[in-house]
Amino acid sequence: MKAMIFAAGMGTRLHPVTKEIPKALVKINGITLLEIVVRRLIRFGFDEIIINIHHFSDKVIEFVHSKNNFDINIQFSDESEELLDTGGGLKKAAWFFDDNKPFLVHNVDVLSDVDLNGYMDYHKRLGALATLAVRNRTTSRYLLFDENDTLCGWQNIKTGEQIFTKRTENKKSEYFPFAFSGIHIINPEIFKYINKTGSFSIIDVYLQLANEHKIICYNHNESLWIDVGKIDSLNEAENLFNSLMWP
Repeated sequence: MKAMIFAAGMGTRLHPVTKEIPKALVKINGITLLEIVVRRLIRFGFDEIIINIHHFSDKVIEFVHSKNNFDINIQFSDESEELLDTGGGLKKAAWFFDDNKPFLVHNVDVLSDVDLNGYMDYHKRLGALATLAVRNRTTSRYLLFDENDTLCGWQNIKTGEQIFTKRTENKKSEYFPFAFSGIHIINPEIFKYINKTGSFSIIDVYLQLANEHKIICYNHNESLWIDVGKIDSLNEAENLFNSLMWP
C-alpha cells in the first residue's frame, strides 16, 4: 500500500526547536516524529511512501537514507522552491499514486494509535472519494458533517466564518462538528478533479468536491491522538505515548 507523509511545514509553532532542525526530526522519547510515523505505516502494511519536504529538506533526506529508507520504497516530493500547502503538496505528488488504489495521507506531527487497516477497510466499504479521520476535541476550526457522516461544511468558531457545500446550504439539517485529525484516505481519482494550482489547502478541495462526490468522516474517538505541532505538546506527547512500544 502507498502513503504520503506531509512533512514540508516550517514548524513555526515549534520554535526555537525548529530553527535548527525540520519538524519531522523533532524527537519524542528519543525517536523522531518522522520515524514514528514511518514505522507505524510499515506496521500496517504500507511499503511505498512519499514524503514532501521544504524546511531543512536536505536533513530529512539524509536522515531517511541513514535508516536505509527503512527497507521500503521511500520517495521525496521536493517543495524547496515553493511551499505548496496540503492541497498543492498532494497534487505535486500525484505521479506517485499511479496504481488506482486508495492511499493514506498522514501529517508528520500527528501521533496516534488509530487502527489504520480498519480505517482503510472502512473507506473501501463505503466507497468514498476521501475519508477524513476526525474526533471530538476542542479546536477553533471544525469540519461539519450530516447524519450520514458526509462532509457538508466548515466553521471557524473564533471568527464566526462558515462555509457550506452547495448541496446542503439550503437544507435545514443538523450538522455535527468534528475536529480533523490530520489523517485521510483518498482515492487517486481525486486528482482528476483538482483544478487549482500553486499553494492551496486540501480542505478547500474537499469542500468543493463534496458537492458532487462522497467525502466522509471516520470517527476515532476511542483512539489515542495528539498534535505535536506546538512546544507545549512535546512533554504531553512523551507522557501520553510513554507506555506504547514504538518500534
